[in-house]
Amino acid sequence: MTSTPTPGTPRPASDLDPAIAARLKRGADGLVPAIAQQYDTGKVLMLGWMDDEALHRTLTTGRCTYWSRSRQEYWVKGDTSGHIQLVKSVALDCDADTVLVKVDQTGAACHTGDRTCFDADVLPLGK
Repeated sequence: MTSTPTPGTPRPASDLDPAIAARLKRGADGLVPAIAQQYDTGKVLMLGWMDDEALHRTLTTGRCTYWSRSRQEYWVKGDTSGHIQLVKSVALDCDADTVLVKVDQTGAACHTGDRTCFDADVLPLGK
């Protein structure tokens, strides 16, 4: 499916394999968190959100597709920035409520221009 819904409208039905779709535990909004991890270093890059169609597109195109909660549309990582995520593997966690996508990240993963979204605001640990 290639359509993108207009803001405020329901997302389209998906071509995701029904066996995979049946396993997913989605939030009330129909989304699951998707963690992008650099495949060769294990570095966690970012967290995005996927619905069934975003997961289907990720599995079939080899590029990470997410659902933007703010814009209410699909976005393929790197289409505007050039900082693409080439998919190396996709896995569900043990509860099937989180997706782990191992990627080969080109450039920054974070919209701020940082390689990862998790380097800029490390919280102090208290004892």
